[in-house]
Amino acid sequence: MIYSAGLRISEVINLRKEDLLRDRGLLFVRQSKGRKDRYTKLADNALRLIDAYLEENNPKQYLFEGQYGGRYSTTSIRNVLHEAKQKAAVTTRGSVHTLRHSFATHLLENGTDLRYIQELLGHESSRTTEIYTHVSNLNLSKITSPGDLIKI
Repeated sequence: MIYSAGLRISEVINLRKEDLLRDRGLLFVRQSKGRKDRYTKLADNALRLIDAYLEENNPKQYLFEGQYGGRYSTTSIRNVLHEAKQKAAVTTRGSVHTLRHSFATHLLENGTDLRYIQELLGHESSRTTEIYTHVSNLNLSKITSPGDLIKI
């Protein structure tokens, strides 16, 4: 969910069922950083997983609630990621916030305009979003050199 929508950990724990806009493939993020509301994209496969989760669970107030109700804890989210990394034998460093960075980086690598990424992440300044413009070696190899356009 965090990777699929580029969420901050505080945003995911504050989500409500009514924030899922299934018909549009969007997620409404309330009172994010800077007390701003925004919409972000939600992957179809994430929505299917959420639907399966909702079939098994019946949260009262928040989309994701702790075992005794109420807001799910940030510590629990971090623990879930840590356990998933262990099971998948992932040894590289990375936190929950890394998933948000990966969301932005992968959008950029797939050609999404930086202005859209800024909007999806809820950044007030484009300068904040520009950190994702670092050059990827993967994409460098895909660039056609102008010299290759010369017919010899």
